[in-house]
Amino acid sequence: MHFFDCNCYFGRPIRGSAAPVPTAEGLLAEMDRAGVERALVWHIAQLDASPLTGNPLLTEGIRPHPRLIGCWSLLPTQTHEFPAPTELFRQMREHRIGALRAFPQADGYLLNAITIGDLLEAIQARRIPLLLSVTRSVRWHEVHALLAEFPQLTLVICDHGSWGMDRYFRPLLARYPNVYIDTAQYLLDGGIESLVADYGAGRLLYGSGFPESYFGTMMLTLQRSRIPEEAKEAIAGGNLERILAEAQL
Repeated sequence: MHFFDCNCYFGRPIRGSAAPVPTAEGLLAEMDRAGVERALVWHIAQLDASPLTGNPLLTEGIRPHPRLIGCWSLLPTQTHEFPAPTELFRQMREHRIGALRAFPQADGYLLNAITIGDLLEAIQARRIPLLLSVTRSVRWHEVHALLAEFPQLTLVICDHGSWGMDRYFRPLLARYPNVYIDTAQYLLDGGIESLVADYGAGRLLYGSGFPESYFGTMMLTLQRSRIPEEAKEAIAGGNLERILAEAQL
């Protein structure tokens, strides 16, 4: 299978990681060791410092490495710290940035139409993926409220874990056509099989959560899942390739 990881980062975190990977080169070495071909990546300074610090570090880190696609994080435009949509998309094209993230609690804003609606409307219209980690700076009720305002948003929910989170995300899969779930930490016996049976393989993306989780954990889980081979290929990388190709930058 061809693995394209939707959820990993590099950089040295402020708060502990068992084995941080400070550089993009280190990340690529670990990808090679595990057999991951490509990755959609972010820099931990986007969370631990701010997008104003982390986005440029990510851009510089991935510049020499075409296997890595960048994922910047957002800020509201009203404070003149972040570009308006047209300029943002131009910069994303220039710097090989394929998707966006948001850390609203850490960065001190509300993830809603009043605060950041100009960006969210443009992102939704252009089908640019927005990734949210429910273990980092956003809560489930905020995710539900966001989708109620922007129901066509291409949204990837990451790091949801295994204990009871289906009750939060399955209603979103059922209602909103462009919501996707990554596999990071989804260590639920029969979980992948059940999701594929109920919603199809097209709603799942391989994501490792590296370096806080191993690349190989969910690789092995997917490889041994009792689903068709074409479904495994789609989850391993095909779905992410399709989503990024659909984005109009």
